Amino acid sequence: MVAGHLQEKNGNFYIVLNYTNHEGKRKSKWITTGLTVKGNKKRAQDLLQEARKNFVPEIPTPTEDMLFHAFLEQWLEIAKSTIQLSTYASYAGMCKSPILPYFKEKAIKLIDLKPKDIQDFYTLQLKRVKASTVIHYHSVIHKALKYAVKIELIPVNPASKIERPRQERFVGSFYDSHEVNQLFELVRGTNLELPVLLGAFYGLRRSEIVGLKWSAIDFNSNSLVVKHTVTSFNIDGKHIIHASDSTKNKSSMRTLPLVPAFKEKLLAAKEQQEINRKLCGRSYSKDYLDYICVNEMGVRLRPGYLTTAFPKLLENNGLRRIRFHDLRHSCASLLLANNVSMKQIQDWLGHSDFSTTANIYAHLDYNSKLSSAQAMIEGLNFVIETAKEVEKNNDSV
Repeated sequence: MVAGHLQEKNGNFYIVLNYTNHEGKRKSKWITTGLTVKGNKKRAQDLLQEARKNFVPEIPTPTEDMLFHAFLEQWLEIAKSTIQLSTYASYAGMCKSPILPYFKEKAIKLIDLKPKDIQDFYTLQLKRVKASTVIHYHSVIHKALKYAVKIELIPVNPASKIERPRQERFVGSFYDSHEVNQLFELVRGTNLELPVLLGAFYGLRRSEIVGLKWSAIDFNSNSLVVKHTVTSFNIDGKHIIHASDSTKNKSSMRTLPLVPAFKEKLLAAKEQQEINRKLCGRSYSKDYLDYICVNEMGVRLRPGYLTTAFPKLLENNGLRRIRFHDLRHSCASLLLANNVSMKQIQDWLGHSDFSTTANIYAHLDYNSKLSSAQAMIEGLNFVIETAKEVEKNNDSV
């Protein structure tokens, strides 16, 4: 959503929306609510949220000569103020290469863009990247053209008529219980100890681990709340680390039980941080005092550190190579092995859609297949016994 706030003027509430226009300039738009300040704050806040959700920044009406790649560049600047920064970075990266260069070379006008033009682009890209990557390209192109339809620049979305490539089924690597316990012993006392425990036991994402704060831990009610994330990405060649009081989706903002063993680990880590702070004095960083995953100098661990340090740890100690994110898959596999339902795993991992959980982990759900097999055996035994009884009765007649 676009940014915005309420402003009081002459005793009335006004909505002020802040956005980036097609030229990349910051703009403000004032909208009257028709509500007086007294007694109407809640209603005004509701109107603000609705206005933020439905606001569509203006874009110049294209001439017949406007090229698709030029429109895409303008849409990207507008989208910047309506989506998360990490999402924008992903969109910008895909547009920079290969979407914009391809269509710039083709010089196709926006009003002349046909489904085949887009399909030809996908076909070419499938020769160098996986289908899942092309599906991401499709998401960007479809979203941009959907916006063009919304503001009546084109009558229909040509990307809606495309046959998307079939995505390869994802099969993640994971550790079994023996390997996980071996890993726990290996990381004990290192900067990777808490991140590995949070990844393998709680199934937290990298951004959720690095973003976990002490304020999210309730040692009295024994709960852990996932509500703050730290992500890293590149925009215009600049590496950015972004902290946000938001998660990947609404379902990702979840509350998990603080088990006794992990509670002890956290209390010990908190005590160690206080010791390090006293030992380091002024050299200890004051910028990340509320963060749990910090180094000896109090500096918050960078997302990229987990990605690079983890495989090096495995290689140096002869453990089977997996990605750090595969600890999340290990968590799911161990839950399935202990008869936890797929729906409960969805809630535990913070997936927004049950199908996401089922598609990723269905191949691991061996226990449910055993139950199905047993049910079939029992059913067949019943049929066989019934048939024998009927045959016996016929013989006696």
